[in-house]
Amino acid sequence: MTASYTICNRLTIVVGFLWFALLGISLATPPSNEEIVEDERDYFEVLERSLLFYEAQRSGRLPKNNRIPWRGDSGLEDRGQNGEDLTGGYYDAGDFVKFGFTMASMTTLLAWGAVSWPQAYEAAGQLDELREAVKWATDYFIKCHVSEDVLYGQVGDFALDHRFWGRPEELNTSRPAFKIDSDHPGSDLAGETAAALAVTSILFRDSNASYSAECLRHAKELYHFANTRRGLYHEVIKGAAQYYESIDYGDELAWAAAWLFRATNESKYLEDAEHHYQHFHLKERPNEFYYNKKVAGVQVIMAQLTEQQEYQNAARAFCDFSVRDQKQTAKGLLYIDKFGTLCHAANVAFICLQAADYPAIGNSEEYRNFARDQIHYILGGTGRSYVVGWGLNPPKQAHHAAASCPDRPAPCGWAEFNRTTPNPQILHGALVSGPDEADRFLDFREDYIYTEVTLDYNAGFTSAVAGLAQLLINPPE
Repeated sequence: MTASYTICNRLTIVVGFLWFALLGISLATPPSNEEIVEDERDYFEVLERSLLFYEAQRSGRLPKNNRIPWRGDSGLEDRGQNGEDLTGGYYDAGDFVKFGFTMASMTTLLAWGAVSWPQAYEAAGQLDELREAVKWATDYFIKCHVSEDVLYGQVGDFALDHRFWGRPEELNTSRPAFKIDSDHPGSDLAGETAAALAVTSILFRDSNASYSAECLRHAKELYHFANTRRGLYHEVIKGAAQYYESIDYGDELAWAAAWLFRATNESKYLEDAEHHYQHFHLKERPNEFYYNKKVAGVQVIMAQLTEQQEYQNAARAFCDFSVRDQKQTAKGLLYIDKFGTLCHAANVAFICLQAADYPAIGNSEEYRNFARDQIHYILGGTGRSYVVGWGLNPPKQAHHAAASCPDRPAPCGWAEFNRTTPNPQILHGALVSGPDEADRFLDFREDYIYTEVTLDYNAGFTSAVAGLAQLLINPPE
């Protein structure tokens, strides 16, 4: 999250709104869905681009097959408090903090989508790239899990980081590391990381059995740590509270236990998941699904795992509310929050696509049509795409430091942030935060409310696209 880079330039926003009104962009007749996605090949291209975004976010020593020419090795001195190697992982957004909570949530959603709809990635020729995107994160989590009850959850300091605008390869600030341990627990962070590693163990089970087993071992240890040493991670990692404060940890405990049951089929994990579900009152209907509120995901996966009426009813209530009653913009975008508007819509689309694969949960056709409408809005259904580098009139000024820099060796700094020209580097596949509740979008780098990009913004979107592609490849009976 990059809120501290600048206070919004109010004059620019007002001028931008007048510009939109004069041009009549918000009144443009949207193209039909058929014009946006003609066949599965369009979805395949979006999947490829979205995975390129994750490659652009990589920290550490890049592989020889790096596909982002304007990125190089960075963060090679990232170390823990006792000198532990913490290189690798992903930068969170347009900045250079590595934030474990959102990185783990992103990993869980990406891996879940691939476990559910592998044929989509296979047909797109992106299954290997998807596995590598997930593994880049889980390799880092394994490094961060330095002992059973110690997990590093953040590398880099927001206050220091946000004084710098430029390339990560040239970052010149100190990069402290922050951890949770048995005396300073973080059940939410440890639980989400356990969930990410558990679903990754399923993803790699057939292609890399030894890595699958390693992920599962760490997942079990982290879940035990999360469950036996309770606490909120942002009370330990103080800097996280400003941007990614955690609401609760009950959903992460149930989430991790459910994924461990799916990965192991050991009944103790299902019993734990059911206990957490009841104890933390997770049966109540939420109105969103994102990194900090996973209740809807817990409800759906428990319905899938158990086929019990209680969980089916809860999952149905969420999707029925989202599809039929949740607020939408005039042009049909599910509107939950002005920050990450499109992420929220895509995440709900993803969850309801998951529910749609289990007809006992609810109206599968209605859920799929809703998900298709949300994703097609993102891809250009109202006259512009919100995915950088794809479709009609995509964003040109994503709020992303490295993408704003010219080719090396030209210098890069705050002058590049202040320019009003397109980013010199195309951040292919990045989903921007998106329009406001009036369907207005300002494509200005400094207006992060509209143009910010983050790891978690893309995850549910990527997986929802995979789900829609799978429907075209393998239509339901």
